[in-house]
Amino acid sequence: MVLTAKIFEVKQPATLEEIALKLNSVRLVENEKVGDTEFELVTSVGELSAAGGRLEAVFSRDKIMMVNQRGKMTPVLKTVTAPIILWKRDDRTFLMVIQKKHFANFVASFLSHQLFLNYRSIVEANITAESLRRFHEMNPEATKVIYFDDLDFPGVDKVALYGESLSNTGKYEEYLSHGKIWYLVFSVRGTNAVLGVSRNCVVVSFSRISESQFIEYILENVFPLVS
Repeated sequence: MVLTAKIFEVKQPATLEEIALKLNSVRLVENEKVGDTEFELVTSVGELSAAGGRLEAVFSRDKIMMVNQRGKMTPVLKTVTAPIILWKRDDRTFLMVIQKKHFANFVASFLSHQLFLNYRSIVEANITAESLRRFHEMNPEATKVIYFDDLDFPGVDKVALYGESLSNTGKYEEYLSHGKIWYLVFSVRGTNAVLGVSRNCVVVSFSRISESQFIEYILENVFPLVS
């Protein structure tokens, strides 16, 4: 199973204890009717725990899906969950959501409004193109794929280097002189894990690893790159 996560930064000053108290009260109930069926849709945060300088919880949101049941489209309730982790680095607070990018963005926006009454207090974290460049050049043998963006080639949005092309330093330098590194796929040192990371801090695992391993690999390998 492909695992995906995204890292955000909490801009509003708050301790983890203060955030935990607010998370405990996060619960939104909405009623929606589809045909003759009434649904109660709940968005909430539960399973809070604090250990090792981290605050962990599970964000859940109900949604209605239409399912084909013997030729008839029937509405059913589905609950989507996302583990969330908050932690501190110096005086900054970060949030990681273990889910696909679009749902992770929703979680960050929803929590920003619920915790701080605005949509500006939780923002995307960022990795600079220069940090990705240094990360690759420190251990180029671990890199599997590089995507470049912000290119000045007419009509070209992104280009990629992979396979044998990665050993072509001339091609790498050419693309670097015309654009910026947007995305890297790399092997985690000392493991069989392969991760992909983009400048907007979306991380994807392409290996069969557990969720807990995925989280640790992100904190050890990707998070130090965050500017």
